[in-house]
Amino acid sequence: MPKTFLNELNPPQKLAVTFGNGPLLILAGAGSGKTRALTFRAAYLIQEKGIDPNRLLLVTFTNKAAAEMKQRLKKLVGGKLPFCGTFHSFCVKLLRADGAKIGIDKHFVIYDEDDSVAAIKKAVKNLDLDIKPYKPQSFKAAISGAKNELISSLEYGSFSRGRFQEMAAAIFREYDRLLTKFSALDFDDLLLNTVRLLQNDKPTLNKYRQQFESILVDEYQDTNKAQYELTKLLSSRWRNLTAVGDFSQSIYSWRGADYRNLMRLKENFPDLTIINLEQNYRSTQNILTAANQVIAKNTLHPILNLWTKAGAGQKLAIYEARDEKDEADFLVQLIKAAKNFNQFAVLYRTNAQSRAVEEAFIKSGIPYVLVGGTRFYGRKEIKDCLAYLRFLSNKKDTISYERLEKIGQRQLNRFLEWEENNRQPLETMPTRKILDQVLKVTNYLDRFDPKDEADLMRLENVKELTTVAHEFPQLQEFLENVALVEQSDPAPHGVRGKYPDNAVTLMTLHASKGLEFDTVFLIGMEEGLFPHSRSLMSRDELEEERRLCYVGITRAKTKVYFSHSLRRLYFGQYSSNSVSRFLADIDSNLLELINAYSRSGRHR
Repeated sequence: MPKTFLNELNPPQKLAVTFGNGPLLILAGAGSGKTRALTFRAAYLIQEKGIDPNRLLLVTFTNKAAAEMKQRLKKLVGGKLPFCGTFHSFCVKLLRADGAKIGIDKHFVIYDEDDSVAAIKKAVKNLDLDIKPYKPQSFKAAISGAKNELISSLEYGSFSRGRFQEMAAAIFREYDRLLTKFSALDFDDLLLNTVRLLQNDKPTLNKYRQQFESILVDEYQDTNKAQYELTKLLSSRWRNLTAVGDFSQSIYSWRGADYRNLMRLKENFPDLTIINLEQNYRSTQNILTAANQVIAKNTLHPILNLWTKAGAGQKLAIYEARDEKDEADFLVQLIKAAKNFNQFAVLYRTNAQSRAVEEAFIKSGIPYVLVGGTRFYGRKEIKDCLAYLRFLSNKKDTISYERLEKIGQRQLNRFLEWEENNRQPLETMPTRKILDQVLKVTNYLDRFDPKDEADLMRLENVKELTTVAHEFPQLQEFLENVALVEQSDPAPHGVRGKYPDNAVTLMTLHASKGLEFDTVFLIGMEEGLFPHSRSLMSRDELEEERRLCYVGITRAKTKVYFSHSLRRLYFGQYSSNSVSRFLADIDSNLLELINAYSRSGRHR
């Protein structure tokens, strides 16, 4: 890499790139050019320090991020590249080569989530356990959490308390036995067994820690215990560990990520050098100041103070909506006249919030894409509920009946028995009451564990369907509305990870990390919705909600709109929640209220 390349870096970036030997922590704020700093450092080590690419290890969390780093590095150094991939892909490579030393067949297969759940079910069957009211996915989550904490199936039993954990311990042991029998590893095993191998086989540890003279890890705030131990072991010879991360962008604790790993680096590497990257190249100063003011209320971790040379920019706007429909109509009014729809992103705390926005966009002909999700009426739990209602409306609907059979024969029998014994004509029953009765008699919601993040989203989606039922009290009218919305939908929705040339992006705040847009809408800025009601009694969880807000704000380049509703029909019930505390954290001189309502309901 010619030294002229270093002229492209600001002073802290240049300091990080040219840092010498020893442990280094680069605290890189949103939009501060961390990927550039990381890839430039790797290129600097290869070209200026003469390190063989085979002796470098670059690790990140997603295949997309790894591919981006590899592409950037290739432009800088060309020729031979170091290993650049995810934690899991590195572990696969290592275990194929040396896993036999701890009894792992080098031809092992890797089980994905569905495969793992299927193995859990087989373990339950082998043990002849009655796991009600729990479900296999709940035990899979418990086992995954244990493995990420480096707790084996044999050790887990000593930590077990209560009926669920005692069953989980037995299932864990049988599950592991089955995986060994099938020569299979799940994704958590890849990390666990790699750490286990390095801890228990000194020659293997010495081989790899001698080989990797310099290790660079991106998004270190997202590491779990297994990943932390892995990087600590691999860097124990040369101690040239470069970790890049940001406390304020740690938003995945429910996946096992622990931002405190950034703090632990100082404990394990007392001579750790810390360099802050605080100059932002994405957003205006008003956006950054607002984000700084929101995150500044967190006290459990260090905070970076982002700044930019881009100028103050526009104020952040707040829209006070009458209800969720008015909130969605507001989006339509601002977006529909634009030529470039792809400059807009609508961010929300829960998946269920997309429903009102989707319907408004569909009616207005605004193309949109749902990132990391499926359109509301296409979600499995919604289609299941609609199948019950469609069959009630039309007994000849064989397609719906076959779907009900797949849901479960017991549930179907209870549903048919209720339908036969129901004395009130369906024509006189409100749709909301019918839906509530169906959910009750079939125990449909029992299949979801509210402690599981994915299941909680499904529960929220089903509850949001009750909002639609409330809006259309006649069953036939309700079903017609759903059909018309689906049929008239022109949008390129539901395309995972693929961005149409010109469409508005809809996504959860969690899914937005790492992305950027010209204009960002953060909707549903109300207490209980954002921050979510589950976080209000926990300091740790409330601080993560605040980090989530920080991430959302810093996705914007030029403009941020917040919206909140005076009342919201949410989960079939009207609520009037106070404005989110996150908006109160922002100085009023950075904000503009772009509407208010007089008592007559007209705009002022």
